[in-house]
Amino acid sequence: GGFEGNAQTLRILSRLEPKVIDATGRSHGLNLTRASLDATCKYPWTSAHPLPDPGGRLKYGVYDEDEAVFTWMREGAPGRVRCIEAEVMDLSDDIAYSVHDFEDAIVNGYLDPARLADPAEHDALIQAIQTWVGYDFARDELEDALYRLMRMPEWVASFSGTRSDLARLKNLTSDLIGRFARAAVTATRAAAGGPELTRFHAHVVVPRVIEAEMGVLKGIIGAVVVSIDGRKALYKEQRRLLKRLATALWENPHELDAVHREDFDHATTDRERRRTIVDQVASLTDQHAISWHGRLVGEVDVASLGIWVPGAPMRAR
Repeated sequence: GGFEGNAQTLRILSRLEPKVIDATGRSHGLNLTRASLDATCKYPWTSAHPLPDPGGRLKYGVYDEDEAVFTWMREGAPGRVRCIEAEVMDLSDDIAYSVHDFEDAIVNGYLDPARLADPAEHDALIQAIQTWVGYDFARDELEDALYRLMRMPEWVASFSGTRSDLARLKNLTSDLIGRFARAAVTATRAAAGGPELTRFHAHVVVPRVIEAEMGVLKGIIGAVVVSIDGRKALYKEQRRLLKRLATALWENPHELDAVHREDFDHATTDRERRRTIVDQVASLTDQHAISWHGRLVGEVDVASLGIWVPGAPMRAR
């Protein structure tokens, strides 16, 4: 069945988070309303009919094991159409990740903002951004978007890590979030033409110029951070660790915690048992995953994972 973060969210809310248990002992998670659950569903379709995201990865919003609650949640909703609350959630994610990843890259030394204004790097930068975000945006749209961002009064042209630099960067992130959110709110209300925006009465509208600006920020991060060869090796080793841990738990289910061991024991098929293993691994923090791997598989060099844990030495970049 694999793992999909959005499908796992539905599973957590409707099953794994223990709040409401019926007379048969079955967990109904937080027992949320249809509308509340639907507002969290970024991809309102099943794993049998996935759709690719801009990066080509097949996405879906529910595992086969949870289709009953998905069907109940979507009763009366138009097929494969998100409610506006889910669109707001998705846009909020986009804004938060594009802005705060950009901020983090500067603070942690992965991105020198002065390079963004270097004429010698301009062509390569725009090409890298376009490669990362896809070709829905023409090159001149991305160039114009970068120009508009760099013309903002709050734009940070250089960064040396001083307190005043940190304050200027915080002001920039606040202004970027406000810039993107205000533009979407204004465009959405104008398109709706009425006061009622809930559920399927309206849809979020993001002006194309704002989409391009968010795309530029995401493209910069993709080009200068995510695509760094050294970081690719870190991501690969992280995946290996999780796979080894899942295999160890499959072979030693008595090592599951009490909640997941109960689910494993009550499962009637290997498919359900495998899903329980995924639930357990997905519930672990980075530190817990490393600790469990050390206990069940063997110790790992945390530096090879790019993850800091208490007591581990800091490695210079």
